[in-house]
Amino acid sequence: MPKSYLFSEPGAQRAHDNKFDPYYQTYNRLVSYEKTGHPISKVELIILGGTWSSYPEAYQVWFVKRCFDAMNDYKSGEYASYLKPKIEMPYDEKKLSRLSGSYNAVVGLSRNEKRHIEETASWEDLFKAHLKNVDARCRCTGLVLETRPDEIDRGEIVRMRRLGATKVQIGVQSLNDKILDMNKRGHNSAKTAEAFALLREAGFKIHAHWMLNLYGATPESDIQDFEKLFGDLAYRPDELKIYPCSLIEGTELMGLFNEKKWRPYTENELIHIFKAILPKVPRYCRITRIVRDISGDDIVAGNKKTNFRQIAEAEIEKAGDLLNEIRYREIRNEKVDVNDLVFKTTEYSTSNTKEYFLEYVTGNDKIAAFLRLSLPLKEGRIEEIKNSAMIREIHVYGESISVGQNAGGRAQHSGLGKMLLRKASAICKDAGFRRLSVISSVGTRGYYSDNGFSLGTLYQHLEL
Repeated sequence: MPKSYLFSEPGAQRAHDNKFDPYYQTYNRLVSYEKTGHPISKVELIILGGTWSSYPEAYQVWFVKRCFDAMNDYKSGEYASYLKPKIEMPYDEKKLSRLSGSYNAVVGLSRNEKRHIEETASWEDLFKAHLKNVDARCRCTGLVLETRPDEIDRGEIVRMRRLGATKVQIGVQSLNDKILDMNKRGHNSAKTAEAFALLREAGFKIHAHWMLNLYGATPESDIQDFEKLFGDLAYRPDELKIYPCSLIEGTELMGLFNEKKWRPYTENELIHIFKAILPKVPRYCRITRIVRDISGDDIVAGNKKTNFRQIAEAEIEKAGDLLNEIRYREIRNEKVDVNDLVFKTTEYSTSNTKEYFLEYVTGNDKIAAFLRLSLPLKEGRIEEIKNSAMIREIHVYGESISVGQNAGGRAQHSGLGKMLLRKASAICKDAGFRRLSVISSVGTRGYYSDNGFSLGTLYQHLEL
């Protein structure tokens, strides 16, 4: 139970119900999705909670393998019962309850420092599970890990790729060094810039977390900080979560609140900020979440509205401003005729790459599919992809369709991915690159192999 989460949050409750075993969390989540009518053949697996990079390597390998085992073993049917481990974890069911008025208080649930003997696995064990998943019924089409900027180095980059990761959620929080220091973040903005450069060079999708209303911030300083997120070439994330700081009982912030050194923004101040920042999010970025999934019962003061995104977007539309970020433009369940789609290219630079955001959109600019292409501006630090162009993501929107199913007027499985691959290959050739690499996930290896890519150690490659 990491300090960045509360026991009352839905994800934490699901983890607790499955005794925090990754196999049963994954398996039973698949059951839930299938029972509510969702196709489950393409799975984006997101491992959240605390700093992933700080765990021992053998535990990381075991954890990810257990998730892959669940996807490989999955069969339609009932929920899987949690089986007691041979070595009992230190649970005390009588004490296992959220204590009112105490931050992150789940008594009796903490693990001992000493790792349990069965919570280890070898890389060979994991690679066998990967190989099995390539043609499994539930294929992992994306693996997301969460960490901090100061945990990212070349060794960590390679380790995450070996695990099968394709996207990294990274806690930026602020780009203001004074604010970072006042909030005891433990790193500066230069470290964030360095992490972004390494992640982008390695092909990862960068999913940043940014917070407003931190101790020491003001509405105007937050707006200025947000502008730096996309204005500065060192950053420019692909996805973004925006969290207003929440006041929770038992935290250090409560003391500052009681001493009147910090206060939560009013609703009008929050609306003012979101009206200023959301229209500035470029079309290549997706805002996945606004406001944390925290119960209003746990928030002492400040915003308790979980639909604040809806409120902010309505205010922006009323003011006549346009939103260009991806989630606002997704086609969702609309039927599409591929022949009517328009191809668009957005070019932008970062500190170490030239980026191309290629997309097919409808006449009213709803996005049906996109590809992120990255051209390095200098020789990289990872031997396998030196002097290679990189596909960092291909995503087709619309109603999810199971592997092997026909499109039937929907965007998925209508050839948009192949069309984007051809466009990306042409750009690479024109730029003088002889090879195009892709940061493929385990479950998409077959797709890229069918399109001429060969499997390397950490990536797949297409000779141009």
